[in-house]
Amino acid sequence: MAATSGSGLTFKLHPLVILNISDHYTRVKSQTQHPSQPLIDNGGETASFSLQRVFGCVIGTQKGRTVEIFNSFELLYDPSTQSLDRPFLEKKQELYKKVFPHFYILGWYSIGSEVQESDMHIHKALMDVNESPVYVLLNPSINHAQKDLPVTIYESELHVIDGITQLIFVRSSYNIETVEAERISVDHVAHLKPADGGSAATQLAAHLTSIHSAIKMLNSRVRVLHQYLLAMQKGDIPCENSLLRQVSSLLRRLPVAESGNFQDDFLMEYNDTLLVTYLAMLTNCSSAMNELVDKINTAYDRHGRRGCNRAATLSFTVVLISILSTFLNFLPGVVLSLAAAWTYLEELPEFVGGLICKCDFG
Repeated sequence: MAATSGSGLTFKLHPLVILNISDHYTRVKSQTQHPSQPLIDNGGETASFSLQRVFGCVIGTQKGRTVEIFNSFELLYDPSTQSLDRPFLEKKQELYKKVFPHFYILGWYSIGSEVQESDMHIHKALMDVNESPVYVLLNPSINHAQKDLPVTIYESELHVIDGITQLIFVRSSYNIETVEAERISVDHVAHLKPADGGSAATQLAAHLTSIHSAIKMLNSRVRVLHQYLLAMQKGDIPCENSLLRQVSSLLRRLPVAESGNFQDDFLMEYNDTLLVTYLAMLTNCSSAMNELVDKINTAYDRHGRRGCNRAATLSFTVVLISILSTFLNFLPGVVLSLAAAWTYLEELPEFVGGLICKCDFG
């Protein structure tokens, strides 16, 4: 049994790596002429079968003591010589470097229920690429009683056994790290219809179970947050403004409850806003018209030449028609506000007529 690692490294494993390993094993198994049956583990009793092993590299980043495994790719392995295809590995590494320049080979992966003796040969072969590679082992067996992921991460450490220094595998803990795209993909895969054509009741039960688990987890998180805020309010713990701002931002994301009263109030506020906007537009246009009339009266008084007055009258008429056309273009967008603004609109013709009389061009 492998010991526990004491390196102090923190491992973050992305779901894409698990999906890639599972897909790699499934494809190789389906392409085999006589595929093996899946291993079924009931209560720890393992059935013996011929396991078609697969191998590949895991890539990612390492920042300080944190190792984050993002992706993986396959390797060509010769079981007879227990060696890797080095040119293929170098070619894949070069291609991935062009696409992901910040990713490095962190180690390798395989499948199986436990570490085998031949695994150390592959592990040592990759030490020229990474001096301390990690080993990700996926167990393809089916254990209905197991709740944890069938994935184990191993590191290699030098231990003195019977007076001889040996390199052995030690087990390391890890956390699952996801991004938005991975969460959507995993959720989609989890809701796929079973290949055996499971009943609708079974799918509904699984869906309700997942919803119940999500709500239960949300309830526990909200309870912890509520207790923390109560302790902060009582003065048992110091007040942290940054945390309070995060809680306030979280609460503002909650959806507004749908109700008839809310819809009525919302429409009323919406109509009032449209009315105020439309009246402000009319006021600005009226002010512009007044300024235009004042400028025309200043430039062409009553005693000016008739020809110039006619030209000014024609120019003013064109400008006035343009302004009124602008009014008409905005009318369809404020149908809800016309009823409230109707009184003001009725006075508009008299207002325009007064402006024309004020010019007194004739």
